[in-house]
Amino acid sequence: MSNVISFLAANNYPLLLNAYPYYAYDPKYMKLDYVLLNSTTVIVQDGNLGYTNMLHAMVDTVYTAMEKVGGQNVEVVLSETGWPSGGGPAVATVEYAKIHNNNAVRLAATSNGTPKRPGRGLETFLFAMFNENLKQEGTEQHYGLYYPDMNEVYHVDFP
Repeated sequence: MSNVISFLAANNYPLLLNAYPYYAYDPKYMKLDYVLLNSTTVIVQDGNLGYTNMLHAMVDTVYTAMEKVGGQNVEVVLSETGWPSGGGPAVATVEYAKIHNNNAVRLAATSNGTPKRPGRGLETFLFAMFNENLKQEGTEQHYGLYYPDMNEVYHVDFP
């Protein structure tokens, strides 16, 4: 990892990160509001850093790892995040996908950064534009904001 981070730092390139709280969610140990980015109170306290959502915790974990190998000036771009609207367990629903993705857009638009990097915006891309019926059956077919016929699966409030 240190060679990659050195290259990124030397060229002032960001690290592209795909982070999916959906896959990390375990209802035995986590509140759903935390993974849906919906909590307004601190759920996880890590030293002096308080986390209201799992997405910021995931990003800050990467920042911490990069700092350990000289990447303190490397930015993270959230190249993929999303939530499936079907095809899986009970939490893969249209309602939860709408909540998560609208909250991800809101967090990106406020440019408040993460607890570890406050005030530094987090460029964020949602996965995916369309549901994909040719992908493997299950949740992978249900990440789209739109059906193939261009109708919305659910509405996202982009700024």
